[in-house]
Amino acid sequence: MRIIDVALATRARTPIVVALMLGGIFFAGAQLGGAAVAPPAPHPAQAAAQQLEAGQAVAPTPTFPDPTFDEGTAQRIAAAMLSYSAIQVRGGWRPLQQSTNMVPGAMGGEVALLRQRLAVTEDLPAEVAAGEVYDAAVVAAVRHFQARHGLAETGTISPQTLAALNVPVVERLRQLSASLDRLAAMDFKFGQRYVVVNLPGAFAEAVEGETVVRRYPVAIGNSDRPSPTLTTYITAVNLNPAWSVPLAITKNDIIPRTRKDPGYLARMHMRVLDSNGADRDPKTVDWNSNRTPNFTIRQDPGAWNALGNLRVTMPNVQTVFLHELNRNEPPDRGYQIESSGCAALSQMRDFASWLLQDAPGWAHNEIDAAIAKGDQTEIRLPHKVPVAWIYLTGWVTRSGLIQFRDDVYNRDSMAERPLLADTQRPNILTAARASGFVLQSAESSPAQPTSEIKETSYLDRQ
Repeated sequence: MRIIDVALATRARTPIVVALMLGGIFFAGAQLGGAAVAPPAPHPAQAAAQQLEAGQAVAPTPTFPDPTFDEGTAQRIAAAMLSYSAIQVRGGWRPLQQSTNMVPGAMGGEVALLRQRLAVTEDLPAEVAAGEVYDAAVVAAVRHFQARHGLAETGTISPQTLAALNVPVVERLRQLSASLDRLAAMDFKFGQRYVVVNLPGAFAEAVEGETVVRRYPVAIGNSDRPSPTLTTYITAVNLNPAWSVPLAITKNDIIPRTRKDPGYLARMHMRVLDSNGADRDPKTVDWNSNRTPNFTIRQDPGAWNALGNLRVTMPNVQTVFLHELNRNEPPDRGYQIESSGCAALSQMRDFASWLLQDAPGWAHNEIDAAIAKGDQTEIRLPHKVPVAWIYLTGWVTRSGLIQFRDDVYNRDSMAERPLLADTQRPNILTAARASGFVLQSAESSPAQPTSEIKETSYLDRQ
């Protein structure tokens, strides 16, 4: 089902009924798509706290099995907007101050405020919100909060965790609202198998049925040339690809580097090709000219190639790819920013083996063997796989976990393109905004704390 179909179907069904009560908001009968909202699952922080108190080791939070993007994502985001609107009406949450006393085992007023803050967003169960001790329940709640925000799950208040705790509720509402706007503008047909790349989350998901079977960290485009949102199909896997450098990168990166370093092209295994695809001597090129280049730069296959040893074919007008991360070290959970709009996976060969599971003779070891031979090979997929590059800074999983990520491209405060008539917006979103408590994503907002973004270039690794 397409996203726009979900929006239209939702509009025809029962709207959310919101009853305002003294002292807050009471949700009298919320319905999503005509079905009553399921009761919340047992709080995950409680089980973890019991393990900690018993002296048992707590395993890292497992990879979430729920896709970031499925047919119910839009409705769940809209429901979360109403929930956070209720928090806003009750006054939101108080900002916390960095304190050396806010560590496991500590006691005092700062810890009491932390417990209250975690309880507001249900990271800490309400029944244990009172108190002034940074106990096992608080450690588990902090880990739960960190997992929802893509932070290292340490259970301690790092500067990044404190910044995320202090993002005002109005900004969280804006993230949910803007994310919902972007989803409603998409036209995506889900398949039994599909791929999702969430750019702010910096990860890619391989989905089968309703479960994420593989999730990979990715490097995304930098702020000057951001990775686009798109929907298309993966049709083939390319081994040992050459890279025809896009014109913009040739003008903005290759030519300036070659002016300063005449040996740059040779070192990067790049060749100059004329309009007929024949090799041209770089010495015959006027690298100081400001005119549009009448040549193409192509990088030969090999370990030096910016696309690595593997990329997938996914036709799109932006001419971006999913390709192998050509680095010695994989990206960590922070944001690794590449200089073009492509998305790079450090475990691309494992991803390719998943894509090719219906293609006989192309298991992981066979892919490795073919790459080792050095031959350029295109492997067509027996069945094309839908892929969506999305930009969600706020979303909700099927299990009810509300997730947030930093707005790395500063899109949440920007007006979305006027693609949507009100009749094409989910009725659940219209009801949320009509309550008066939900901000439009295009409104101006105060600065939001964000984690440091590391920008690097893959054009010069030597």
